[in-house]
Amino acid sequence: MNTLANDSRVFKIDPSISVQSVRFRNRFGIVLAGHLYLPKDFDDKQAYPAIVISGPFGAVKEQSSGLYAQTLAQRGFVTLAFDQSFTGESSGEVRNVASPDVFTEDFSAAVDFVGLQKFVDRERIGAIGICGLGSHVLTAASIDKRIKAVATSVMYDMSSSIWDGVGKTMTDENRESLKDYLARRRWIDAENGTFAAGAHEVMFDQNGEVIYMDNLFPDKLPENPNPVLKAFFDYYRGRAYHPRSINSTGAWTSTTPWSYFNFKLEQYIDQISPRPSLIVTGENAHSRYFAEEAYEKLKDPKEIVIVPNADHVDLYDQMDKIPFDKFDEFFKENL
Repeated sequence: MNTLANDSRVFKIDPSISVQSVRFRNRFGIVLAGHLYLPKDFDDKQAYPAIVISGPFGAVKEQSSGLYAQTLAQRGFVTLAFDQSFTGESSGEVRNVASPDVFTEDFSAAVDFVGLQKFVDRERIGAIGICGLGSHVLTAASIDKRIKAVATSVMYDMSSSIWDGVGKTMTDENRESLKDYLARRRWIDAENGTFAAGAHEVMFDQNGEVIYMDNLFPDKLPENPNPVLKAFFDYYRGRAYHPRSINSTGAWTSTTPWSYFNFKLEQYIDQISPRPSLIVTGENAHSRYFAEEAYEKLKDPKEIVIVPNADHVDLYDQMDKIPFDKFDEFFKENL
């Protein structure tokens, strides 16, 4: 049964899978919005394994995380796809601000919620983080022992991507320029009493100064675009456009990098062990090195799966490439 009042999911919907709109609080008092998916032939007298899912960074539950949730519900799990604080239908002010601390907490709040459902076995709860939420879910699992198994898909380490640049291209001079830029942006916000939009992963001009952008993606692709930009654009501005998705419609707040400079995600992920970890990435994903670095930090039991001929965005929604059989096997063995 679909109880969503206004169903705006961007993927093919399976009418045999029941989905409910839910709300729950994190420990900061922020009300999070989620979609709770129930397995086919659901029986509320049973105690099911559950998986909480969020991401990509800047996406909403109606996009990739919902597809993952629906597909794993088809395979017998209770699943929860949810919007991070300050985004989508979740509450929290200022809107469109990212916080590594709060986003990490949101996964534990999702565990709270599913663990309170009488049809969920509290000892069999797992978690998946997609894209930038991959580093947050690993960080959550490093402290939250209620997460019995954790997986990522085409993960980013958001602290590294903001501090070092994607591909670790940022120089010491770039970093100082970024700090100067953030200081200027804070004065502008303070003077205006507002919080302006801006890129969280910045670019620099020929003089080494940050280029201010108030949208993550252009309205129209340039000729011969960078293939990574094109893949993101085709997903967020094309086939998976959603009006509540930051990536589809705008940008994070311009001072969002401030938090990630001071909070190093993944610092203690070796302590997830002896609980198991699964790291999934694409052979051709520009983000692949984030997954491989996280895998090296983790202790056994751990596994990395590199999907042949897959780029980063392929693992958002391409059903022939997302290794759902592997996710299914991993969670059934470990929950």
